[in-house]
Amino acid sequence: MRELNQLIDVEEPAWPELRETLGGGSVPVEVLPADTDVARTSLLQLQVTARSYLGAVVLHCGGLVVDNGWVRVFGSPLEGAVPSLAQVNQFPGAFDSAWQPDAGLVVAHDVLGGVFALNGGAPGRAGRPGAPGEIVYFAPDSLRWEALGAGHSAWLAWLVSGALAEFYTDLRWTGWQDEVRALKSDQGLSLFPPLWSAEARQDISATSRRAVPMAELLGVARDSCREFDGVDPGLLGAV
Repeated sequence: MRELNQLIDVEEPAWPELRETLGGGSVPVEVLPADTDVARTSLLQLQVTARSYLGAVVLHCGGLVVDNGWVRVFGSPLEGAVPSLAQVNQFPGAFDSAWQPDAGLVVAHDVLGGVFALNGGAPGRAGRPGAPGEIVYFAPDSLRWEALGAGHSAWLAWLVSGALAEFYTDLRWTGWQDEVRALKSDQGLSLFPPLWSAEARQDISATSRRAVPMAELLGVARDSCREFDGVDPGLLGAV
């Protein structure tokens, strides 16, 4: 186990570089203020240093609101602002050296119930694609995990690069920005017909959409995955 000062007091901390990356992207990014106590407690539990992008986000950010709120990256927020990385991944209340996230670390959600997670050490055993340390995505339109071919640092740079427009090209509609900006930080958009239906795939703009708690959206996705495929996708985030 490394002590907190060993995790924070490092050469070449990642935050200055990450801050430049976030500010230089082609999509808007809101950096939420961090709660120092939450940040330090979370960093200690994760045992990652401030030299990593993950450590920098946890230590310096309450979270990142990307592309008008379409993607929410979890950090260490002030109370009541947004869910924290610790809450979403059900960190223990006090430091526990034996604790590890079951399959990986949920690092972000999108407003449709998509989940970005950082693979743990044995993704195959957890039923997930990709390599250890790779970002995977639970797609709400297919109800399956997909490997994205990038680690956490490259994924963060990708988020703000403008690539989201192509990634979500079939899942956005004219005027989505206004609908997303109107959501509360604990809400997502529920579509009918649902995203995995043929009707939604044919014309996403013709679906009806309503704001629902993100917990409800994730719960429906997990239950549907179990029902259709007989497979439990695992923790999608406790929000």
